[in-house]
Amino acid sequence: MQDSAPGAEAPRQYPIVEPDAVTFAWQGEADAVWLRHFMALDVAAFPFTREPHSDWWRLRLQVPGRARFEYKIDIVRDGHGQWINDPLNPLLASDPFGGNSVCETWGYAVPEWATPGLAAAGGSIEHFLIPSHSFGGQREAGAYLPAGYDETRGYPLVIVHDGYDYVDHASLVAILDNLIERGDLPPLIAALTQSPDRKVEYVDDPRHVNFVVDELLPTFEQRYHITPGAHWRVLMGASLGAVASLSIAARAPHTFGGVVLKSGSFIFDQSLLEKRDDLFRRVSEFIDGLSESERLLHRAFVSCGRYEGLVDENRRMAAFLRHSGVATRYAEYRDAHHWGNWRDQARAGLMWCLQPSMSRQPPAMRQPT
Repeated sequence: MQDSAPGAEAPRQYPIVEPDAVTFAWQGEADAVWLRHFMALDVAAFPFTREPHSDWWRLRLQVPGRARFEYKIDIVRDGHGQWINDPLNPLLASDPFGGNSVCETWGYAVPEWATPGLAAAGGSIEHFLIPSHSFGGQREAGAYLPAGYDETRGYPLVIVHDGYDYVDHASLVAILDNLIERGDLPPLIAALTQSPDRKVEYVDDPRHVNFVVDELLPTFEQRYHITPGAHWRVLMGASLGAVASLSIAARAPHTFGGVVLKSGSFIFDQSLLEKRDDLFRRVSEFIDGLSESERLLHRAFVSCGRYEGLVDENRRMAAFLRHSGVATRYAEYRDAHHWGNWRDQARAGLMWCLQPSMSRQPPAMRQPT
């Protein structure tokens, strides 16, 4: 990657995207200006260059096409930096911790099937509380119901870890509406679950396993007509949510037919944990305890952003699952550890896990009582 300072006149909106490069700009007084990206690269930040006799700063980066990344601009004055979103870039991504500016390089586009409002009819979300003996209280859950929900027919079930974050930051409702209407997915029900302490509960916590298997799943089976059989049940999660999904599949074998694991925080080697905290030690211990002797699932979709620091771990997890006899698809995307990346992976993951079930007999019809 390299930087340069093209002419003094600046258009109103940046970055400027070319087939092999992207140009960023910032205007104002500063001692230094940096682009702080959220990618696992050798260079932690890239410096802007100030144009002579001007308060304009510019940075031109050589970048690959069909990529997406999030960033901040770091304004340094008197030895202190201030990270801000790019004021010349209206494109923002949200996440539970705030928002970032987004750069979409040449040839990238948000998938059409992730666009809200395209489906002729939209699904709905019901909210309710589930009594939980596992956690000693009540847990909120949400149920996505497809358009035209019919109580007399059966539906596959997808349990989504951090489900409300998927709705808020990864267009989950629009994705399901569009993919169901297109016929890419069968009409399905999605269980939205959200942990108040995911760093504990998502790392092979037996309470969470019991909650999902013995409390959340039966609740959905009682409230809705979930098609019987593991093939019709899928677990999905990103980051620690992927660890939680795999933990449930391992502790309750043959209960679920598939897992969609996105950017899983999978740590295999405990020798690398000297500088890690207890969270990753527990993840490593869980993975070390997995057995290759029993096929826990029918299908798994494992994916990762090419620009995040978990690529090797996710490649290794995909190989482990294949060796265990699980039909596994692995995919990498030119993005990092972000909700926009997990949004873009949704279609491939859900189709991989649910389409084989679509080729089976249609869900049995239930006669009204």
